[in-house]
Amino acid sequence: MWIHEMFGVEKPIVALLHLDALPGDPGFCGSLSQVLDHAGADLEALQKGGVDGILFANEFSLPYQPVADIAVVSAMAYIIGALKADIRVPFGVNVVKNPIATIELGAGTGARFGRSCFSGAYMGEYGLYTSNNGEAVRRRKALGIEDFKMLYKVNPEADTYLVQRDVKVVAKSIMFGDFADGLCVSGAAAGCEPDDGILSEVYSVAKPRGVPVFCNTGCRHDNVRDKLARCDAVCMGSAFKKDGVFNGRVDEERVRSFMDLVADIRAGK
Repeated sequence: MWIHEMFGVEKPIVALLHLDALPGDPGFCGSLSQVLDHAGADLEALQKGGVDGILFANEFSLPYQPVADIAVVSAMAYIIGALKADIRVPFGVNVVKNPIATIELGAGTGARFGRSCFSGAYMGEYGLYTSNNGEAVRRRKALGIEDFKMLYKVNPEADTYLVQRDVKVVAKSIMFGDFADGLCVSGAAAGCEPDDGILSEVYSVAKPRGVPVFCNTGCRHDNVRDKLARCDAVCMGSAFKKDGVFNGRVDEERVRSFMDLVADIRAGK
């Protein structure tokens, strides 16, 4: 499975590096240097704590846009470029709700994977959202980055399919054509754990195809054993922050204690 080759371990833990609000975002502090300083500190804490990969995301570009501002994507590229020499693990990118921008940012920064809603039609607080999987896959090819791994969200946080469908059918449909490199199963919002039944069902149809399944939200110290039994990898952000608070800064000791648990799980303890 490609995740083992990329990250060099079983059950890799990919840490979300939540960038502060960026230029053009309502919450932007007015100083890109401060955003960069915070990102650099979080990067170092995550790497010293022992995570296997990093996923840069504009998590605080709230409220999210169906088409991200050029200023936001440019700022993400600037920050990743400024930190590139300090990145010691494989990294990916996610321009929230913007699959094409995610692929383009990956091409511009040398990211090895990207996470997004590459397929599906949804509705939620941000209105209607319709992806274009054909466009996304073709854009990856046109940019010459076929090795860029695309992690598809099976059930994006806070949104629901316009027409409810069995999750196994959705997962099989996403994998049709072999363009999905990974499937991400989410909870109701950032930091909320996914339903174990849904996670297990997606895992059951993806495993025979050799497509890794990621627990996309809500993995914590107290449930990591249970979650890793139902998936191949984890994307996580909130549980690594001080007191587990979504809008806090990364706490290196929380990262290290979590990765110690993962080491025991990998060792069969």
